[in-house]
Amino acid sequence: MSKKFHRLFALVFSVIIAAGFWAPLESNAAESDFHVDAKAAISVDAKTGKILYDQEGDTPMGIASVTKIIGLYLVEEQVKEGKLAWGDTVAISDYAEELSTKPDLSNVPLHKENQYTVKELFDSAVIQSANASIVALAEKIAGSEPKFVDMMQAKLKSWGITDATLVNASGLNNSYLGDHVYPGSSTDAENKMSAKDVAIVARHLITDYPDFLEVSKITTKMFGENTQSPVEMVNWNWMLPGFINAKEGVDGLKTGTTELAGACFVGTMEKDGQRIITVVLNVAGHAENPSVRFIETGKLMDYSFDNWKQETIKTDNTRIPDHKTVKVADGKDLTAAIVLKDSVNVWVRSDMDLADTIITPKFDKKIVTDGSVEAPVDKGETIGSATIRLADDDLGYLDDSNPATAKIVVNEKVEKANIFVLAGRKIAGFFSNLF
Repeated sequence: MSKKFHRLFALVFSVIIAAGFWAPLESNAAESDFHVDAKAAISVDAKTGKILYDQEGDTPMGIASVTKIIGLYLVEEQVKEGKLAWGDTVAISDYAEELSTKPDLSNVPLHKENQYTVKELFDSAVIQSANASIVALAEKIAGSEPKFVDMMQAKLKSWGITDATLVNASGLNNSYLGDHVYPGSSTDAENKMSAKDVAIVARHLITDYPDFLEVSKITTKMFGENTQSPVEMVNWNWMLPGFINAKEGVDGLKTGTTELAGACFVGTMEKDGQRIITVVLNVAGHAENPSVRFIETGKLMDYSFDNWKQETIKTDNTRIPDHKTVKVADGKDLTAAIVLKDSVNVWVRSDMDLADTIITPKFDKKIVTDGSVEAPVDKGETIGSATIRLADDDLGYLDDSNPATAKIVVNEKVEKANIFVLAGRKIAGFFSNLF
């Protein structure tokens, strides 16, 4: 985490250099040579999970305080399930109090004799990236930070994330935690995840709990107004309105910085009714220019909106290559034509051919058995679905739950054959097998 006393200097310094040769460049580069100056970067459509840009997105690496979005999801979940209320008070342990006073960490001051609500600590963990606040919430929910980390790990696994390394709730290096490290982890261990996995977490967070954005877009807010240590929190996200790297439409999400992780940022932006999520990990040049993570994010956001748009592919009555018919068991006709139904919306990059598609069918196993459907079959009966993607697009989705799909339907009615026809087929089949 960036040292707290460096913050004012960093902000002033960024104003000076951002006004000069460090000013963000417009993202007009061709798709083939676009690059984010970071160890890893990814951009996705928040609604469908469609990946719009992927640079080393599968490689686990340090994520620093970006970690907190996992724990904050669990807080939201606990409130939704009625296990926790925003107005509940949270006891401050010796550990949380001591951690909150470390001068080189991002924090708000916590005192054991004071009472803080879940909402106050939640807001401070989002806005100020308060490390001790997320620890206090972890202890409130799970009884201890290690047990809360177990909950975080279980949540990631439920989302299909299996290659993450989590050793604490804050994202700090374990060297700051003294004797409170996760059992079995080293004294200098840190949390690691891939950019793609961070995007999965962020997508779950803002989809399941869109109210999170109402907090992540707050620029400044007072904490502990009725305590002996009131402090004004200032959001670390400099892409919000009023900051040097402000970008219209940005309303979250979370920064993170450690020596191992470098400068990281998971952001989100809405434009023309479409929301994207971006992740940049270990952005180059942070020591020289604290704005670089936001500059690179801005370039990635511009690239995503400038080069991608949603188009409609009309699939009505489209035949499926290699699957133009389906067998009809006991039908008057032994096969029936099948086609796609309805149109689909797909993300198309400006250099892609909309007419060149790959159709991948998946038949309903309850209806289609051994490649056959049972007669009678009505025209328009749905027997499966097919995913549709552009041949030029190999980026895919964050998961398999939201690809562009169209129904597969039978395109002609096939009645069941009468008993004489069925008997004749059985006799013919017997002699055919005999000889």
